Amino acid sequence: MKEHNILGVILAGGKSSRFGSNKSLSKLSNTKLIDHVISKINKYFKEILIVSNDSSLEIDDPKIKIIKDCIQGNLGPLVGVLSAIKFAKNNNEYNWIMTFPCDTPFFDEIIIEKMIEKTKLSKDKIFFIKDRNQRHNIFGTWSLSLEKILEEDINNNFRKVDLWADKIGCSLIEKNVKNVNEFLNINTQEELELAETIFKKK
Repeated sequence: MKEHNILGVILAGGKSSRFGSNKSLSKLSNTKLIDHVISKINKYFKEILIVSNDSSLEIDDPKIKIIKDCIQGNLGPLVGVLSAIKFAKNNNEYNWIMTFPCDTPFFDEIIIEKMIEKTKLSKDKIFFIKDRNQRHNIFGTWSLSLEKILEEDINNNFRKVDLWADKIGCSLIEKNVKNVNEFLNINTQEELELAETIFKKK
């Protein structure tokens, strides 16, 4: 694990309405989706925070903490980001949080290293991963200094991550995607079946 002042965060607070149940707890090759993500990011962080509103989510690991959204009502991932920032500010070790979705199991770990390095080289307050075709807003790194303005904007009905980040200003980290399924986001049962097929071919 490299030395840095970043808290690793998995955002799992969505309603999973298209999936039909809490997708983070569904299994891909006999392993929960959220555990796939944990296994990828675990070695990079001293502590991992999961933001989830599902009281049935339990993980027996002292390194992992689980909290609920600080504002209730399923208002979207920005509330999860705010919740994680508030948690991280209670620990003087952290200046940043780095967020990951709970349902994208095939991402390349190199993006973690790229984002860690970016916090040391840039004065921007938000970094996102971008491939040739798309900006991936949940694969992001966020300065704790954003807390006040983020909370104010959420209370003024800002809900879209991309619109809010564009308002604040964000920096993009380009990722050369070698695997077309690298950022496959599992939102439906059909996409889980596709992911199972991909996993078996690895």
